[in-house]
Amino acid sequence: MLHDPARLTVIAGPCSLESEAVCRAVAEQLVVLRNSQPQLNLVFKGSFDKANRTSAAGPRGTGLEDGLKLLALIKRDYGFPVLTDVHERTQVAAVASVCDILQIPAFLCRQTDLLLAAAATGRIVNVKKGQFLSPQEMVHVTGKLREGKAAEIWQTERGTTFGYQNLVVDMRSFAIMKQNGCPTIFDATHSVQLPGAAGGKSGGQREFVAPLAQAALAAGADGLFIETHPDPDKAISDGPNMVPLAGLTDLLVRCLAVWQAVRR
Repeated sequence: MLHDPARLTVIAGPCSLESEAVCRAVAEQLVVLRNSQPQLNLVFKGSFDKANRTSAAGPRGTGLEDGLKLLALIKRDYGFPVLTDVHERTQVAAVASVCDILQIPAFLCRQTDLLLAAAATGRIVNVKKGQFLSPQEMVHVTGKLREGKAAEIWQTERGTTFGYQNLVVDMRSFAIMKQNGCPTIFDATHSVQLPGAAGGKSGGQREFVAPLAQAALAAGADGLFIETHPDPDKAISDGPNMVPLAGLTDLLVRCLAVWQAVRR
């Protein structure tokens, strides 16, 4: 089992894999964290395709082949388990040949065939709760993965649509989703997105990542999903809600203190 209840699971990395330079910069910072904060259970993430961009003009990333090469490089050179999204059944086998964790994007969390294909790989499956779902409905999503005999199931809260171009996080979600018997992760960066609110792309409010992350851990979340980048304002996607890499250590040290206090 990759999730370790005795350590705080943190999935961290750039939104898009972008380039080897970006991936290595993030991985090197994660190595520092691994050495200094042994109670963190670190997973490297990055997307090879941003398939649900607001506009067709938005850059989508490296593509499957080049993206998997970057993830394999990070796994080999830095020793981190790696995670990426799958959008179609045809991508599942290739991604499972490299990645330890297959992630089902929020917009696709009810796609039965995709869930079953991911479950059949024997890899961990992390499924994000759709912005359109209540936490109570996630029992049906995790149930499909169990029917598919998934080796290990993680579930991630990433905010719920609140009016137009805004998301809200209901802190009751963690207690409700925990009843499904799966680790519950909080996506602290996508939850501060302002979907479609920046003129053909999503905006965001990264200043709220820290308070929401700490609140989620206090409410019982088992882990965090945090996108980070050396220079978020120059990232090809989700820059406004990503955490600057230089601030990641301070953020996670504070989050770890909350997580430890709740479990005393």
